[in-house]
Amino acid sequence: MDPALLKYLLLGIITLNLIFEKSINWLNVRRAHCLVPKTLEQYLSQEKVTESEEYQKTNYNFGLITGLFTYLITAIFILFGFFGDLDIWLQDFVGEPLLRSLIYIGILFIGSDLLSLPFDYYHTFKIEEKFGFNKTTPKTFFLDKLKSYLLSITVGGVLLLALFWLIHQIGSDFWWIFWAVAMVFMLAVNLFYTAWVLPIFNKLSPLEEGELKNRILAYANSVGFSLDNIFVVDGSKRSTKANAFFSGFGRRKKVVLFDTLIEQHTPDELIAVLAHEIGHYKRKHIWYNLLTSSLQVGVMLYILSLVIYNENMSLALGGNQLAIHLNLIGFTMLFSPISMLLGVGLNMMSRKHEYEADAFAKETFAGQPLAEALKTLSVKTLSHLNPHPLYVFVHYSHPPLLKRLAKLEG
Repeated sequence: MDPALLKYLLLGIITLNLIFEKSINWLNVRRAHCLVPKTLEQYLSQEKVTESEEYQKTNYNFGLITGLFTYLITAIFILFGFFGDLDIWLQDFVGEPLLRSLIYIGILFIGSDLLSLPFDYYHTFKIEEKFGFNKTTPKTFFLDKLKSYLLSITVGGVLLLALFWLIHQIGSDFWWIFWAVAMVFMLAVNLFYTAWVLPIFNKLSPLEEGELKNRILAYANSVGFSLDNIFVVDGSKRSTKANAFFSGFGRRKKVVLFDTLIEQHTPDELIAVLAHEIGHYKRKHIWYNLLTSSLQVGVMLYILSLVIYNENMSLALGGNQLAIHLNLIGFTMLFSPISMLLGVGLNMMSRKHEYEADAFAKETFAGQPLAEALKTLSVKTLSHLNPHPLYVFVHYSHPPLLKRLAKLEG
């Protein structure tokens, strides 16, 4: 395709993507919150519904501003060839293509993150603070940023180096070799995230001995789930929002509970939440997720192999010659519609898995405590009780609250 046409194709894709995303967000935020359902009467006041509506609208308006800002910067860079100008400037200092690719991506990563920093700060210390969620201090906020930079440079830099080396040295077959590398990395993250990555940002402590731990172990034993690693993470250091997750396989499997979750829920509710997480393991959802995610990466890499050596892509972005890193930037824009479709498919599977994990908790423990836990979580996080079906279809990895409650309490 002619470079000029390709440039306007990229502009068209990012424009349509912005319009689509903001349109379904607008449909969702404009959708009226339903009257307080009977099942939530003890948890949710009409005042809380009003607060939830305000929270949704505030986040929508903020997302609209940040989305337009990102779009305008990207569109200007495409229209005026600034992506290519940066590469041409680097050519005077770095002749080696592999090293230039790494430096180029590093500059864009740091530059885009610095541009988004004021928005991140405002969202954390103004919006989240206003609605009572934020517990982060400015010191923790900036330390998290610094740690994220270091982690991205070390881990992300190694992966990018491997990708660019394969692209430069192997040719179009690079995609399946790097696919194997990516799958090993994804498996390692699942196995070692709680041991190596999470402690960089949070304090992880074993759950204290006592009634709660004894009851959790008793339940796990009753469903044939060996569990030696139950940890509490200091989520309250950053937010009042609560969570729990499961990671790892075999002897490395761990259950992690946020301290906010323990503070906000009864022992029965906590065990029900744990039963839900164990349900994911028992129904092999972790393996399904790894498989589908690896397939998604494989599709992405294969399509990348079809465009990564196209000189016209580099020229469309303002370059003066074939540049692998420019083509990688262009590919991320071209791939975005496919990525959205793949994401919709993954979300559909995820919602199905959530229903199955809920059913497991209901069958092996009880449905009502899990329902109570979901109600508390929903009310405390000001979630949308009546989200738009199209928004749910595209973005929700979990079913809407009322649909989950209907199954759990039915």
